Amino acid sequence: MDLGAPISYLVLERGTDVLSADHQAIGHVDHVLADEREDVFDGIVIARAGIGRGHVFADADEIGEIYERGVVLKLDQRACEQLPEPSANPAVVGEDPGDRITGKLRRAWDRLSGNY
Repeated sequence: MDLGAPISYLVLERGTDVLSADHQAIGHVDHVLADEREDVFDGIVIARAGIGRGHVFADADEIGEIYERGVVLKLDQRACEQLPEPSANPAVVGEDPGDRITGKLRRAWDRLSGNY
């Protein structure tokens, strides 16, 4: 698959393919989570491939490269299946319920539910 030239998250479009590190189709970009004013990239919400598969969140640290026609995660296909689903009350990822991953998951849910 020709992914095109590398791009910034600032121009990453909804519908762009998302691939695992071993180049397996995971889904497509549903939302880019970022604070453009602060130039902080939180990650992406991925609409998983297949009917009824739902959405998952990939943290910025899990994203390897962003191209014109694809995002390649740092995770292999098996690890991608363990990505968390955004939810209104996400499970605590670390010991601190206010940790940065939980906050990102809440922002992802807010985007999906229209509460942003």
